[in-house]
Amino acid sequence: MDSGKVVHRRKPDIPAISLKSSQRSQHIQEASAKSLELSKVIRLLEDPSTANLQEKHLFVLKKLLKRNHAGFLLRELTGVGKILNICAEKVEDHPEYVPILCEALNICRLPFLKEKVSDELNYAQDVIEFLSHMGCLMRVSDAEVKQLIVESVKSFYSCVAPKQLLHDHQPTSPGYRLQLLERSDLPQTLVLSMATLENHPDVKLQLLQTLLILSSSSDMNCASILRARGAETICLHMNEDDPSGQLLFCSSEILWNLLERGGKEEATAQLSTMDCILSLKEAFFHQLLNASRHSDLQLRNDLLVITSLIAENPNSLLTESLFAKQLLVFVSYPELKSRSPLLRNLKLAYNNEDLKMKKLLLNLLVLMSADLAALQLFREERVMLALLTLVKPPAASSERQSGSRHWSSVQQAELQLQALATLATVAPLMLDDYMSYQGNVCLLLLLDWCVEQDAYFGRVPDGGGRASTKPQMQHCVRVLSSVTSVGDEAVNQNLCDQGTINQLLGILMQMEASPDEEDALTLEIKSDIQLILSTLCEPDMHRKELFGSEGVEMTVHFLRKGTDKFYSGLGHNRLFLSTLECVWSCVVGCYTTEDYFLAKEGVVLLLNLLGTSPRCVHGVLLATLLELCDNPNTISHVLGWKGGGGGTAPGLLLQLWRQEEEELGVDRGQRGEITDPQRPVLSGHQQDDVQLSFPANMPSAAVLEISENLRSKIYCVFCKIGFQDLPGMSTEDHVTLSVVRRYLDFKVGEVWDEISRELSLDGVRPISPDEEALGSICTTATDTAKRIAAEQRSILEQQQKDDISEEKIMYKEIKSHWKQRELTVKSWDSYVSKTSNYEILKEVKAQRESTKRKSKHEDVQPAENFIGHVLAVQSTDAPGPAGVKVTLGRAVIKAAGQDEAEPSKQDPEYFSTVSVRD
Repeated sequence: MDSGKVVHRRKPDIPAISLKSSQRSQHIQEASAKSLELSKVIRLLEDPSTANLQEKHLFVLKKLLKRNHAGFLLRELTGVGKILNICAEKVEDHPEYVPILCEALNICRLPFLKEKVSDELNYAQDVIEFLSHMGCLMRVSDAEVKQLIVESVKSFYSCVAPKQLLHDHQPTSPGYRLQLLERSDLPQTLVLSMATLENHPDVKLQLLQTLLILSSSSDMNCASILRARGAETICLHMNEDDPSGQLLFCSSEILWNLLERGGKEEATAQLSTMDCILSLKEAFFHQLLNASRHSDLQLRNDLLVITSLIAENPNSLLTESLFAKQLLVFVSYPELKSRSPLLRNLKLAYNNEDLKMKKLLLNLLVLMSADLAALQLFREERVMLALLTLVKPPAASSERQSGSRHWSSVQQAELQLQALATLATVAPLMLDDYMSYQGNVCLLLLLDWCVEQDAYFGRVPDGGGRASTKPQMQHCVRVLSSVTSVGDEAVNQNLCDQGTINQLLGILMQMEASPDEEDALTLEIKSDIQLILSTLCEPDMHRKELFGSEGVEMTVHFLRKGTDKFYSGLGHNRLFLSTLECVWSCVVGCYTTEDYFLAKEGVVLLLNLLGTSPRCVHGVLLATLLELCDNPNTISHVLGWKGGGGGTAPGLLLQLWRQEEEELGVDRGQRGEITDPQRPVLSGHQQDDVQLSFPANMPSAAVLEISENLRSKIYCVFCKIGFQDLPGMSTEDHVTLSVVRRYLDFKVGEVWDEISRELSLDGVRPISPDEEALGSICTTATDTAKRIAAEQRSILEQQQKDDISEEKIMYKEIKSHWKQRELTVKSWDSYVSKTSNYEILKEVKAQRESTKRKSKHEDVQPAENFIGHVLAVQSTDAPGPAGVKVTLGRAVIKAAGQDEAEPSKQDPEYFSTVSVRD
């Protein structure tokens, strides 16, 4: 019964499935009929025999559009696109087709419809082509059609749902059409169609608004617009008549998006033409002289930003178009008086937008400074004087007329920082103007003002009380650093004549004495000051003397801080390297400062840092130490140095040598000995390049390797301190030192071996005498390596013999210890047996009496008997057991009569060391 029920339940399902399949086949037939109907419409429009049947065309088209009032199907887009294209061609002669196009474009606002989920993927290419054809409809001269196209594209970015859907039809996903629009030619077509909108300003504005949406939503749209030279097109049309006042705003926003998202190089290249710059110039000056609203001021600044981006292009024509010259007039306003007619109608409100414009103009100086022609304009417009006027301390600024509007103190501080940042780039390029306007004096006065306003550089918090002058200090020091780094002797001498060295040293130590924690800004100021001092003192002995003891104490102070915070990320690494630069440039080379540096244990600090600092700074430390070794007083400090673990300077240097060879992949034995006499110092990467031939103007691997690692510097240091009688040397150090001593010989042989190998690779045979000399040199280098290898083996063998000798002595000591322990145990057992066993005690006593009688008989004083035990063992240089000295303790055993008479004297007594022999 149950089984019958189950069968009975399944039977009704079978006709249901067949019903669904029949419905699907019916839908397929209907779909094919619809497709067939669409193809009939296209045939009707294209067939020459029915080409003049406009009424029938319109009737069929209206019926087709009515059927698709909810949206076009994805599978029909190809046919719909062809129909719209045919209608667009007929519009010129038959305007009655315009309503058809308008109604179709209204339907295009709705999402496309899909019958299956896979339709979005299957018909993606059809959608791309349809959107491209839709943009081509902009060729229709009717303004309504153009406007509907633009509005349809704009509607893609808004969610418009169809009012009523057909059976089994679903709208595509919201982002589907936008993703395919990026891959179509629609953005390019819209840009190209701007030329057809000269007489339709309303449509042009809507088109720009649509392009603004497209450029704001996708980088691909921006790239597509640029391919149609959209930046140039929009810039050339931005100054046309616009009653609404939105044309220039939309154009500037589109240009901003193209520069930011579409490709800066391509966009600036399009905007760098003479016509575009003149158009941009016209728009900027119109906004500059006529803007009053906040939005207009923002638009003015946006145009200036676009100009700044164009200035980064070296091929821009800002100078040739005189745009740059006119902009420079506003750079010096209102700091300098000018009679330029451009300033007559200019009125600054000194608000934040005006401040931004002033800062953008100063930044524009930095961008244009790469052009030599622009530098000449800077001189003509007295740009350097304007910058130095802006950086003057407030107390030294020119007096302001009472009641006149001017920058606030906060705005003045921002302009001061911006002017200093500009000077850091411009001043090195205009040193003549910088010196003629006394730039050094101005900057040194600003440094003094910073010290006076904030004596401890950060003790006063930025949020309350006096504001910190660290930013001014930072930018001022940057300018001095950039000016001195040029190496102009007149500028540097002028700084030294004004006491800059002592002033900077005082500021540096005053900052160091501040109780505040060091931040990135403070560390940058300190390192820049040290670099300025290095630049000033390096070429002149007198300036090193001016650096003097105060400067040496400064460098020693910073060296004592070590490298614990080297990788903190705040700038301690830069400060450490600038300190070493100070030692190199300001101390080395002057015996007065060198001796004071040695007296302050400067060499000891360098060696300490060499053992604890990161590997990346070892080269600088060794180079500095090597330069100091030219002073004869340095050698004693180097040889007298003791590390934390008792190591010496030679041991440290040899340890660095071994680490360097391990890093380079040099072949060495387990104890550091030479294993391949053919390649005694050859690194791993040189072995990989043995089959290469280098050009004549390029150093070979053997020569280039010298400057890339520490071995050459370590060798030079040993040449200064010597190779003999070095303290604290282990066997491993002696083995390494034998290689170091012959490093130069090995490198010479390595170079000659490279020459011989390259001649062979190039197929060049030297003449017989040269070939014989070359072979002799290579043989000599190999023989030297073999001799050093033999010397290393001898050192290791001697060390092995010494180890064996020490081991024998140790075993002798162990044997003597065990012998004395046996004697001690035996004496103790005898003593215990006498005190615990009465019979044994009687025997001992009888032996004593017999001994006493015998001694009396022989008329000899009996010797005292002792019980001894070992107290200490010491070895001497004598061979055999005679070389072992043992310290024994004794307990006196007296006669029986004495025991009874003096029972209290039983304490042990000790005697001197004796030798124990087997």
